[in-house]
Amino acid sequence: MDTAANPFQLNSAEERFVLAHAIVPEQIPSMMTAISHAEPLCIGDCLCFAKDDWVIFIGYPLSTQFVASDCDTLIVRILAQFHPDYFWFIGPEIPSSLAESCRVRQSDQYLRLDISQSIIPSALQREVGQAARTLTVERTRAFTREHEQLAKELESREDLPLMIKELYRSMPDYIAQCKTAQVLNARDRHGALAAFFVVETAAEHFDAYVLGCHSKKNYIPHASDLLFADMIDSARDRGKQSINLGLGVNEGIRRFKAKWGGRPYLHYEFCECYYGPPAPISLLGALLDGKP
Repeated sequence: MDTAANPFQLNSAEERFVLAHAIVPEQIPSMMTAISHAEPLCIGDCLCFAKDDWVIFIGYPLSTQFVASDCDTLIVRILAQFHPDYFWFIGPEIPSSLAESCRVRQSDQYLRLDISQSIIPSALQREVGQAARTLTVERTRAFTREHEQLAKELESREDLPLMIKELYRSMPDYIAQCKTAQVLNARDRHGALAAFFVVETAAEHFDAYVLGCHSKKNYIPHASDLLFADMIDSARDRGKQSINLGLGVNEGIRRFKAKWGGRPYLHYEFCECYYGPPAPISLLGALLDGKP
C-alpha cells in the first residue's frame, strides 16, 4: 500500500489539534507511529494508521460524538482508498460494515483517573510510604535489557492477550523514538529494578499509563503503588486533568487500577478483519512471529 504524498497525512497543525482533542491513548500519533511503524492519517474526524497491507482505524471521533452510520461511511472510504488485506478497528462499538468480516474480537473498558477528584486513601498512603523506605523512584527515557527481562518474567506467569505481548515487545523502539515517553523505575538499595511504568505525556489534557511490570524474583511490597503515586504527582504538577489508565485487560490489573481510583469511562471494542488472499493466521500472530 503506497501512502506517499497521501492527502490524509497529518501536518503539524493537525497533529496539535489531535493532541488537544484526544480521549484515548491510541489517538496519540507519535506513540502509535513508534509502536506500529505505521503512518498516521486523518480521515474525517478520526485517525487511522496505515502500513504495507494493513490499516488500524481509531473509531473514536476527535471533535464529534460517535455515530455508527458515520463510522461505517469512513470505513467504506478507507477500504476503497487503501485496499488493505488486514483492517484493525478500535472504537466504542463494532460498526455493521465489519460485523460479518470480523474474525478476531475483544471487548474491554478504558479506565480513567480524575486527578482533580482523586484522594489517595490513607491505607494506600501508608503502603506508598512503606515502599519509599526501601525503594527509589527514577525517571528515564531508556528501556533496557533489565526492563525486557521483567517483561519476560511477567509474560511467563500471566496469560496476556497477544496485543499486550506485542505492546511490551515494542517498547524499546517506542521509548527511543518518543521524547514524550517516560519510564518510571523503582529500584532497591542495591540498584536492582523492582518495578517499572511507561507513561506517555503527549496528549494535552491527560497522561496515558501505557504499561507496567513488577518483579516476583526481586519482589518489594507496594513497588507498583509507589510508582503510581509518583505518576499522579507528576501529572498534577504538569497541569494534567486526568490519567488514562488504559484497559482492564484482566481482573488483577483491573483491581489494581480501581483501587487507585480508576473508573470505567469508555467502552472499547476491537476487531480484526481480513480481506486478502487466504491466510491461516491473524495479523496479531504474524506480528508476534516477527513477520511483516
